[in-house]
Amino acid sequence: MIYCVEDEKNIRELVVYALTASGFEVLGLSDGRQLWEQLKQETPELILLDIMLPGEDGLEILRKLKKETETKDIPVIMVTAKGSEYDKVVGLDNGADDYIAKPFGMMELVARIKAVMRRVDKMHAADNIVYKNIRILPQSHQVYVDQQEVTLTLKEYELLKYLMENLGMVLTRDQLLNYVWGYDFDGETRTVDVHIRTLRQKLGDAGEVIKTIRGVGYRIGD
Repeated sequence: MIYCVEDEKNIRELVVYALTASGFEVLGLSDGRQLWEQLKQETPELILLDIMLPGEDGLEILRKLKKETETKDIPVIMVTAKGSEYDKVVGLDNGADDYIAKPFGMMELVARIKAVMRRVDKMHAADNIVYKNIRILPQSHQVYVDQQEVTLTLKEYELLKYLMENLGMVLTRDQLLNYVWGYDFDGETRTVDVHIRTLRQKLGDAGEVIKTIRGVGYRIGD
């Protein structure tokens, strides 16, 4: 989903039409108030944000977006009037991913959006933790085996992530217990064994990558 925040109705409708025709899902919004309300409902993949808006202008909105944990990673393309160099510099300094000046062609806009989304996808992919056919997406706390998402509890997720972050290292039960449950956890190392067992079951055949090192702990990788 892309949010197009533009107060000029004709431009907004044209952008929504052009992006929809290019295969994007788009929602047109007329001002910051509508944007904040919509963000409570759904987080978009990208925001196309005009600078000249009634009420809060685009630069104020951008600063707020980049300050909040829930919205700081949403890519933003600023729309500037007449190619104002000042607006471009301020926008980029405040975290905008790109800018485009009015008047703009729809083909250029589509190309800019695709370029930003490719760049963001590459950045997210670089953050992923991968071993064989298991892939962890830390930003969204998702785990995939091949292309199938696996639903894990928080503790199972943290166990798997810690093991995959330390490939080839044998992690003792005490290390795992302290890292996942915390130093103040009043439990037994048996807790780790139980969670490892359910983790293996949920991973299916891929669970075989978790090796038991008898008398010590667990390891993923050689």
